[in-house]
Amino acid sequence: MTPHPMREALHNEVHARPYETLKAPLLLSHLAFVGAAEAAVREHFSALLRSHHLPPLAADANHLSVNLGGTQLRWEKHTEFQTWTFWRAVPQAPSSFDATALDALAPEWLAAMPGQWLVGLHMLVLPADVAPALINDLVHRELHDNSLVGSVLMGGAGEVRTDFRLHDDGYARFVLINRDMSPRRLGRAAQRLLEIETYRMGALLGLPMAREVGGALAQAEHDLAAIAGLVRTAQQADEPELLRRLTQLAAEVESLYARTHARFSASAAYFELVQRRIGELREERVEGLQTVGEFMDRRLAPAMQTCAWASRRQQAMSERLARTTGLLQARVEIEQEQSNQALLDAMNRRQKAQLLLQSAVEGLSVAAVTYYGAGLVGYAAKGAKAAGWNVQPDVLVAISIPVIALAVWRGIGRLHRVAQAAADQDDAGR
Repeated sequence: MTPHPMREALHNEVHARPYETLKAPLLLSHLAFVGAAEAAVREHFSALLRSHHLPPLAADANHLSVNLGGTQLRWEKHTEFQTWTFWRAVPQAPSSFDATALDALAPEWLAAMPGQWLVGLHMLVLPADVAPALINDLVHRELHDNSLVGSVLMGGAGEVRTDFRLHDDGYARFVLINRDMSPRRLGRAAQRLLEIETYRMGALLGLPMAREVGGALAQAEHDLAAIAGLVRTAQQADEPELLRRLTQLAAEVESLYARTHARFSASAAYFELVQRRIGELREERVEGLQTVGEFMDRRLAPAMQTCAWASRRQQAMSERLARTTGLLQARVEIEQEQSNQALLDAMNRRQKAQLLLQSAVEGLSVAAVTYYGAGLVGYAAKGAKAAGWNVQPDVLVAISIPVIALAVWRGIGRLHRVAQAAADQDDAGR
């Protein structure tokens, strides 16, 4: 059997990025960067690996999990961004966010991260034996009470608390409590929370563009309404200018659509991933707190609706422009057809006049040719009489006139028939 060249890669794709095995207590930090050149990212990562005497990053690697000497790193390359997740075990449950998983990294290496920093969060993963009073003290001391979000996860196997805010250090904060999760299951729960935050920020990248589109489309709709009003009352001389304005407006709208469509599609895809990850958490309510799903429904969903509305509005604007342009073009075509019909009528009238004139000219031509022919006959008859022939020139001229006239008339008719047959043959060939 001849294997498909991608068979092995496609088969292993479902195992390409397995969840990590985590054991509480530990400190975890997660970063995501956008807009970085791939070569720069790989060189920066390779510099970190070299500093720890580790093999360089493979040229075709899209993810890597490596131990940096007490701190574990998971790097992943996505379509638009790269994520860096660091975690390290600690001997006892942390009581604050003062210590992080990034403390073991060289500050200059961290500061030189390629790309634009989009996502940053610190997570405390606490074991089940931490007293609830200590957890409540940690949560109320380190997170904002007025935006606190929390829920029970996976049928009571864990809990999460966060406020979805950036704190003074520029990082968001999560507290994940392991009640009854195996290391693999704890890794899945942590990964889902990280992806929720990462994809949430990716989805929101479309919001500024949606606001920009709203202003641009408002002006375009105003211009289209003005042009549509002029189309109803415009004179024929005004139509080329109206068509030019419509074409220019359509080009501007299509340019805006081309520039924003990919971003809006990506935002919709990220939002769908956020909803899926929230569903996988199987949240249950904690008394007095919003769940992560409820928070996203109230805060993220309206932003995504704005992006979807901007995309639909662009599509509707393109359709309205196409309809208005079609109406104006139809009007111009009708007027052109009317003008062409009038031109054809004028040509027909001129052709009839030319035929009448041609008939008159042909009559004169018969008379003229007959006159000259009769004159030639007369000269010939006089010459014959002078030579001694018994002819009467006047009688011979009189007899020749109708003969010559009939011959000329029949010759002209034959010429008309030959010309008409040639024209009909040309038309049939076309």
